[in-house]
Amino acid sequence: MTNRWLVTGAAGMLGRDLVALLRGLNEPAVALTRHDLDITDRLSVRAVVETHRPTTVVNCAAWTRFGEAEAGESEALLVNGGGARELATVCRDRSIRLVHLSTDYVFDGTSRRPYAESAVTSPINAYGRTKQAGEQAVLDLLPDDGTIVRTAWLYGRHGMNFIRKMVRLEQLRETVDVVDDQWGQPTWTVDLAQQIVALVRHGASGVFHGTSAGEATWYDLARMTFRLLGADPGRVRPVPSDRIAGGELRPRYTVLGHDAWREAGLTPIRHWTTALTQAFPLLNADESQ
Repeated sequence: MTNRWLVTGAAGMLGRDLVALLRGLNEPAVALTRHDLDITDRLSVRAVVETHRPTTVVNCAAWTRFGEAEAGESEALLVNGGGARELATVCRDRSIRLVHLSTDYVFDGTSRRPYAESAVTSPINAYGRTKQAGEQAVLDLLPDDGTIVRTAWLYGRHGMNFIRKMVRLEQLRETVDVVDDQWGQPTWTVDLAQQIVALVRHGASGVFHGTSAGEATWYDLARMTFRLLGADPGRVRPVPSDRIAGGELRPRYTVLGHDAWREAGLTPIRHWTTALTQAFPLLNADESQ
């Protein structure tokens, strides 16, 4: 049976790549931006689902503005927690599968080994707490038809991201200061979109970590970006987190483990350096092409 997909947050980096992939696979996909659907509005969510009758909903909609979440946690919670609950409630009532995107920031960053999918969450900032609330709502309401995909350090062709920022700064500055004491996994949105499709086709539920293999600091990622530009990576200078605004609220180590993929019979995402090397020529392409 062909899936009928509904993607919220479809104007973002991941949403755009996911919708493009689905349409390339000739799978029916309704793409809804935040202007099309307010996921915190219960009546609107129900009306959209009743109109389009999807078999799978992928929730890419989120409040992702880290600093503003700290200043207004209740507003972020309304979207990241309440919006996820509204979607999960409708999906439960209509036996629809829900894939909900979450974050590495649900962990406190005190580990020095990759966090397993089953690891206890303990966020240290408002953004992480609001995303944790969304996860819990989906898992409570959809124990069999809900899938949490935690991701991190996303980059893609559509929209601003760390890679594009480094490309711009390489042109503007002789040296660039980049944090070297936060570890994570740079992840290409195209790779993640393919993983989401594989999960749904496989019928997998539960928690999965949708990040690339390997690990890096922001400093490592910046240096590789300079190398791919043909620039001197020595122009990137390492600095500690306390040199940036809000650095103390960001977890230091949020590398995620990928055992759930193997246990489900699926292959995790490839190494981040391999993916970035392939993606890099596309990141600055004209989006109109």
